[in-house]
Parts: sequence; structure tokens; C-alpha cells
Amino acid sequence: MDRIRSHRRVKIDESQVSEAPKYDVVEEGGEDNGMRLRASDINVTENQEPFMGVKVRRKASLHRDYKGDYIDVASHPYLIKLLQKQGDKQVLFADKVLKFTGSGKMKRRILLITDFALYILDPETDALKRRISLAAVEKMCLSELSDNFFAIIIPTEYDLLMASTRKTEIVTVLAEATKSASGELEVVFSNSFEYQATAELVKEVQFEEVEGGVKTRILRK
Repeated sequence: MDRIRSHRRVKIDESQVSEAPKYDVVEEGGEDNGMRLRASDINVTENQEPFMGVKVRRKASLHRDYKGDYIDVASHPYLIKLLQKQGDKQVLFADKVLKFTGSGKMKRRILLITDFALYILDPETDALKRRISLAAVEKMCLSELSDNFFAIIIPTEYDLLMASTRKTEIVTVLAEATKSASGELEVVFSNSFEYQATAELVKEVQFEEVEGGVKTRILRK
């Protein structure tokens, strides 16, 4: 069964798509050390990604070489200690992202994807904010436009809404990583989707293509 769904197919002349689109966010309603780092010579082409030609893609994201580790995990002893304690053996992705809090604030965080889990850490305090087992991830939600937003849906907890210029790589890595943990990852494309911002708060993210980029609204339900 095909788990990749789209509410509608968007076709835009690639020459008209900005390489660095601008968007507004409107909140309404309120050493080795036993670790293996993913090789940096992986070249994932368009047809290998879990997008199936549905999303509008920026030129900069087409046929991009994926590095995986953008923060040099091996140079951060606290990260190595944390991952060794948890039993993780392989870092698949590591980079700084923007995470949206339940109140709508944007916080810079480190996103780590390993062979077992997702980690959210504070880059300023080195504090672990959250660890999520890959088996707990049910799906990812993205718009059909050229924005940087994505939501990771975790039914047993609350969800994650984040933004990253490396969104395509994150989706690709997570889809591959979850295969052995929980089966095929469902990736849903829609210009409007809901996510559980906190245990008791549901929000809706709406995307609209406007002149010069994509406008994003986050609404309380």
C-alpha cells in the first residue's frame, strides 16, 4: 500500500521558483568513540526521495549531496556520552533547526537522528530536551510548497513542528531509519495540516503561496 499521499498535485514552472523563498509565520490565537557517522559522499537523486514528484522543489534542493552530520558530532563529548549511554550506534543526521514551542515561539535546537531515536537538544546549554524512539514516529506532514516546515507526528506523545533548510534530507533519512523500527513512514503532503502542539493543544498550520515566497499561518484549534 502506498503510504505517501497528497491532497493535490502542484505544478509550477521551475524557473519561477525562488532558490531562497521568503515566508512569514503568523501565530493566530494565541575521536570515533564507537560511533559511526553517516558517510558524506551520499548523493540522493530526486527519484530516490520520498516525494514522488509531488512537492514543488527549489533548484537548490535538487540532486543535492547529503552530508548527514553538519555539526561534527564526534567533536562534542557531551553528545558522544549521551548517545553511548542510550545505546545508539550510528548518527544518521545532525544539524541545528528551528523548533516551534506550544506557545508559538521559535527556539533553535539540535536535531539528531540515530539508528534508534530522535534527539532534541538545546545548543546553548547542551541540555537534552527530548528523546523520541523511532518506533513511536507515525508520520510526517509537509506542505506542497517550497517552504522549510515539517511536522513529525508522535501519537503516544505530542508532536514536533520544525523548520530547516535541509528538510528534504531529514525526511529522506527519517523515512529510511524508521523502516527497521516501525515499518514504512507515512509522508503526507497538504497545504493545511494539524499537529498536537502540546498534550492538550491542537494547532493547524496553513500554507499559502504569495508573491516572493510562502506565507505560513499557525492557528489554534
